[in-house]
Amino acid sequence: MPEENETEQVEQQTETETAPEATESQQEPFDEARAKKALSKKNSENENLRKRLKELEPLAKRAQELEDAQKSETERLGEQLTAAQERAVKAVRTAVASKVEALAAKDFADPEDAAGALDLASYADDDGLIDTDAIKADLVDLLKRKPHWARPDEGPRSPRPDRTQGSSGNGNRTSSDPGDIFAGLMQQALKGH
Repeated sequence: MPEENETEQVEQQTETETAPEATESQQEPFDEARAKKALSKKNSENENLRKRLKELEPLAKRAQELEDAQKSETERLGEQLTAAQERAVKAVRTAVASKVEALAAKDFADPEDAAGALDLASYADDDGLIDTDAIKADLVDLLKRKPHWARPDEGPRSPRPDRTQGSSGNGNRTSSDPGDIFAGLMQQALKGH
């Protein structure tokens, strides 16, 4: 049914398009044979156009599928690019944090405090190069603002005495060899019985 309506509409359009502008004085008399012939010709043309449309519809559908697949491929590649960029930013941020902690280890009691207090993104340029001079300057400034984060001054380290080392002077040194310990326990057990 929709095709018949389309056919009628197409016929009406073609008749209005091809009908010459006639004034009342120039009107030709109606010729039924000629009208049937013109109608038959238009119906034949419409039939040919419908056949051609049916032939081209699968091709148009396939072209649309390819376009959608291409769009999906483009979207997939865009998502991969975004993920790779995020990984690169994270890697640079991690590298900067490691560099800050390494430089802060000498002066800070907890170098992670320094990494947490500084804006790590400001120390790397677009190529991922790290500005160590700026980090050093900001670490000095941070220690001025937060002196309680500084590593305590331990002074010279002196050895702490360990009585287990060296000779004890009383001659009661015991061996740390498990075999000797076991032999001593066996002798004590035999003497006790």
